[in-house]
Amino acid sequence: MALSTLDLFIFVAFFSGVVGFSMYKSRRGRGSEDYFLAGRGLTWPLIGLSIVAANLSTEQFVGMAGQGAGEMGLAVSAWQLTGAVGIVIVAFTFLPKFLRAGIYTMPEFLEHRFHPSARALMAVWTLVIYAGVLITTVLYSGALTLHAVFDLKITYGVWLIALITALYTTWGGLKAVAWADLFLGSTLLIGGLFTMKLGFDAVGGASEFFTTNADRLHMILPADHESLPWTGIAGGMWIPIFYYCGLNQFIVQRSLAARDLHHGQMGVIFAAFLWLLVPFAIVLPGIMAGQLYGEQIENPDQAYPLLISNLVPSGARGFLFAAVAGAVISSLASMLNSASTIFTMDLYYRHFRPAANQAELIRSGRMATLVCVVIGGILAPQLADPRFGGVFNFIQEFQGYVSPGILAAFAFGLAVPKAPTAAGLAALILSAPIYGFLQWQWGDVAYLHRMLLTFLLVIAVMTIITLLTPLAVPRYLPVKRELEERTHPIAYAAGTVVILLVVAFFIVFQ
Repeated sequence: MALSTLDLFIFVAFFSGVVGFSMYKSRRGRGSEDYFLAGRGLTWPLIGLSIVAANLSTEQFVGMAGQGAGEMGLAVSAWQLTGAVGIVIVAFTFLPKFLRAGIYTMPEFLEHRFHPSARALMAVWTLVIYAGVLITTVLYSGALTLHAVFDLKITYGVWLIALITALYTTWGGLKAVAWADLFLGSTLLIGGLFTMKLGFDAVGGASEFFTTNADRLHMILPADHESLPWTGIAGGMWIPIFYYCGLNQFIVQRSLAARDLHHGQMGVIFAAFLWLLVPFAIVLPGIMAGQLYGEQIENPDQAYPLLISNLVPSGARGFLFAAVAGAVISSLASMLNSASTIFTMDLYYRHFRPAANQAELIRSGRMATLVCVVIGGILAPQLADPRFGGVFNFIQEFQGYVSPGILAAFAFGLAVPKAPTAAGLAALILSAPIYGFLQWQWGDVAYLHRMLLTFLLVIAVMTIITLLTPLAVPRYLPVKRELEERTHPIAYAAGTVVILLVVAFFIVFQ
């Protein structure tokens, strides 16, 4: 797709404005709390849009649309719809405890509840996941999209994305990221809905589309489906959902930066509302790509780029270019900021330089950001290997190694105050080898079932350890911040509406 001078002007003007504005809004931050948690002053609209922008990157646009174009169809939407329910539940359970404890990071919780070694172990795990999986997939999928749609070389795409993101992330930290996401989150949703509209026009209208694709518009797939059986949605899917929505630093960090509990909860619920648009902005366009260009799709990740490269008219390409690039940059910025926060607060400050001043902590965070960018840029091209089965499948499969153990450590630690340090360490250590063994022995079993079994086995081990060596004195999280004791009724009402809408969607498209 050729870009006109006007398209290029729109793209450059958009990102110049976004980066400039975000750097301006974050110019006054001086301490580590300002840099890593935006001074704990984010309001609910910023939190909600920032969560959406962090979540919906090209591994979603490219990956979920690719799965939708295949035999999975609309059912792949289950990830975002159950995620909307999961993040609402997190808002009423985990979030109040995290905010009152005044923590910076998820690993910090494990030190309060178990031991500093548990904090360090989770921090290392998280950094490996971010640098080796999440940042890498975002860079690859973003560069792949820019190459397919705009004929930009993948190497150039990777480093273009990395440089723009690193510029404002290293400058202003989370506050800069959140303000940029205010624009990027809106743009990527508008861009996705615009693509859906073009797709409907290309297939002959909504009525024709739903009639032609009736067999692919089901949310509930057979129990023997190899990737997404309905039994997996009812069971194992909730493990990565609760991990991702409630314990994943780059999602939760916005909530930790909330002005108060009400803004934190309403921001999360606002994000859940916006996630309900994903089937329309991403998955339906993917199904349209399969209908229109099925014979041309050799790799599932080609579906969405192929659709927009064929349908976007001249004059709108600059905006779409900004939407696609913005999806990548917003997620990458969130991951980089979270990775730098974990490295600085959980490893550097806690174990190597406990006497570091504020300037040194910020400098450490900036260096960690740059290192993660370089690692991701080097590894990203490796995902072109067909054995990974597309970026979305790669991410979900890899989560099986870490999410069951981390969720078990947090959930069991909160539910059982007498669980000893050994129980928490066992959860973090055993999760990967157990899941790896199950994958080796039962690779043909849906990974959601393997995740559930891994989680149950880890919980069983933690239970045995606790029964044998319980703590003499129960251990609870500290209370460092005074917050309102009760959730506002508006938050309960809004969360209930989200859950009912998800249930209705599953019923309509069962």
